[in-house]
Parts: sequence; structure tokens; C-alpha cells
Amino acid sequence: MLDVRRLRVLRELSIRGTLADVALALHQSPSAISQQLSQLEKEAGVPLLRKAGRRVQLTPQAEILIEHTAAILERLDQAESDLASSLHEATGTLRVAVFQSAALAFMPETLAALTRTHPRLRVTMTQREPETALRETWARDFDLVIAEQYPGHAAPHHPELDRVLLTTDAINLAVPSTDAPWDGILGIQDARDVPWVMEPRGAASRHWAEQACRQAGFEPDVRYETADLQAHLALIESGNAVALIPDLMRVRRPPNVRLVPLPDGPRRTIFTAARRASESGPAVRACRAALDEAVKRVALH
Repeated sequence: MLDVRRLRVLRELSIRGTLADVALALHQSPSAISQQLSQLEKEAGVPLLRKAGRRVQLTPQAEILIEHTAAILERLDQAESDLASSLHEATGTLRVAVFQSAALAFMPETLAALTRTHPRLRVTMTQREPETALRETWARDFDLVIAEQYPGHAAPHHPELDRVLLTTDAINLAVPSTDAPWDGILGIQDARDVPWVMEPRGAASRHWAEQACRQAGFEPDVRYETADLQAHLALIESGNAVALIPDLMRVRRPPNVRLVPLPDGPRRTIFTAARRASESGPAVRACRAALDEAVKRVALH
């Protein structure tokens, strides 16, 4: 009989890549992980791992077991979700991953609402970039992720995750509301000769912003890089740079930052994702409902 816990260790290895990373994810020692995989090989009666330098590779037989393990874990998730739903109450711990501007705009009110309406539900929140958070939710590090995608940039799809639209968000050019050279910026094409602040390379927002500048006929002078959008606003407010800023950051926008609408009104999409087997559970449902209410209230301001 194959042990489900050991099967999960094998699947974690396929996701994480190394025994050390699996041990870290499962809060065990590397030697304990190695022993469990050795025991699973004995149970399966076939080799599951082979040496590849200082790493290990999965055999074709291991890949077969991993495919079945994903289905088994999904079915167990569904069983837990159905059991929780039968109680009509959100309890336990819900692990949420969220990107910065959504955390600022939606999460304070969402968490306060969940505390009032579901006092036995413990919610943890971690800031993550959407691409990373989606993969980690698929890998079972989180239960729910709030993610974004920019126009023309689809966020990664994982087959076991659903997607539910939360809202869309306008993107504007943010400039200092002071004198020259900033007062002459009436569109993105006017920002060709001023410094820019953008998120680090690799972020979808950075690629989108660079493309927007190139389509306007210039290469942006990116002097400042940070993933912190509040730092973007501080650099703009102090007259050091311009940036393309999502509208949600208006909840933290200083009064002396001017927003310039872009042609065609580009919007990013904000959505939530959870494992399909658990998305019907009361904790995920309660959090999504609270988020929907928070979005409505932000839109009214």
C-alpha cells in the first residue's frame, strides 16, 4: 500500500527541485525526506529517483505516481472542503498571498470584516509578487491568492487553480505637480527626457511600462528600481521621477502627485485564485465575499 504522505513528499520534490527545498517546505530535515523517499521506493517496488550530479532526477515511474498524487490530494481537499461546508462556519487558518497595492487598498477592511463575521477563522497574509504567489498556491503554500495581470500579459496558469475576477484597475502616468519640467507633461510622450522609476526587471508591470514608452517613441531613462509602489510615489512627490501607477494606489497618493490619463484607458485585471477542490470551502468563500465588499467601498471613494 502506497503511503499518501510519502507520495506528497515525492510530488513536492517535483515542484521544489531539491531535497533541501522539500525539507524546508515541509519543516523536516533533509535526511528525513530522503528516508521517506527510500521507503516509498520500497513500497512501489521500482526506482523513483536517479542521481544527476549533486541533484536527483525523477524516473518515468515517479512521474506516473506524481500525476496520481495530484488527483489524490485534490480529492482530499474536496473532502475537507465538503466537511467544512457542512458546518456552515469558517474556521481554521486561511493563508492569503497578495500583491502590494491590493494589500493596501482591500486587505485592512477585508481582515476587519472577517474578524467580525468569522471570529474563529484565523487569516494570515503574505505579500508576494503574483507570478510567485500563483505557483506557491498551486504548491499548497497558500490557500488563496490575489493576483494581477497587465494588458497583454497573461499571468501563469496552473491547472488545479480556479480564477475569479475581483476588479479592474486603471493605469495612469503619475508626475510631480510642480513646475518645469513636470508641468509640461500632458501625456506619456512628453516624459521622454525625464527620469523614471519602475519595478525591477522581470516584473510584468516593468515590461508593460517599457513597452508603453517604446510605443510612444522613446526608451525610458529608468534611474530608480523598486518593487515598493509607495517608494514610487515618494520619488514622484519629491520631484525626482515619473511612473506608471495603478489607480488603487490613489488610497496612498500624496496630494502633490498629478495623474495623467493614458490613451485608450489601459486597465490591469485583478483576480483571486484558489485550488478548485478548496474554493467551495467556507473560508475561501468568506474571504472572497469580504473582498468583494471592500472593492465596492474603494470604488465609491
